[in-house]
Amino acid sequence: MPTYVAFLRAINLGAKRKFPKADIVAATEAAGGTDVATHINTGNVRLSIPLRSRAKVEAALEAAYLQHTGFEVPTVVYTPAELRAIAAHARELSEARPTLERHYIYLLKSAPTPERVEAVVGASDEVNEVVVRDRAAHVLLGAGYVAGNVDPYRVERSLGVVATNRNLNVVSTLAEKWC
Repeated sequence: MPTYVAFLRAINLGAKRKFPKADIVAATEAAGGTDVATHINTGNVRLSIPLRSRAKVEAALEAAYLQHTGFEVPTVVYTPAELRAIAAHARELSEARPTLERHYIYLLKSAPTPERVEAVVGASDEVNEVVVRDRAAHVLLGAGYVAGNVDPYRVERSLGVVATNRNLNVVSTLAEKWC
C-alpha cells in the first residue's frame, strides 16, 4: 500500500481553526488512511492509503478533514521520494549560503506556471533569493533580512497555487524520520 506525507494548510491558527493531532489521526483514518503518524501540531501527517493518485489522496483527506472540523483544510501531498528530494535540495541550497538566516519551504499543491515562477524568482536580490523546483519554492533570507523584494507572504500569493510552508528543520526532520 502506498505511503504519503501530507501537509495541512492553515490549521491551529486562532480559536476557529483548531485541529488537534488526535483529531487529525481520526479524520485521516476515516479517509481510509492507516499507519497514521503526525509530527508537531502544525499539520504534518504520514499515512498509507490504497489510493495511487496524489490528487485522489488529497481529495479524500480534504473531504474527511472538512467533515471532521467543519472548515476546509487544504492539503498538499507528496510521496516519500518526493519529500526526500525536496529536503536534499533544501540542504544543498542552505549549505551554499553561509549567511542564510531563514529558509522557508513552500510546499505546493501543483506546479506554478513558468510566468509566475519567473516573477517570484525575479524578485531575488543580493541578500534574499527565491528558488522554485517543481512543487517546492524555497525562500532564502540572508543576513539582516528586512522585508523587501522577497517577502515570504508575497511569494506565496504570487505563485498562484495552494501552498503551505515549513522551515528547513521541519522538512529535513520529516524526510529523515518518514522517508
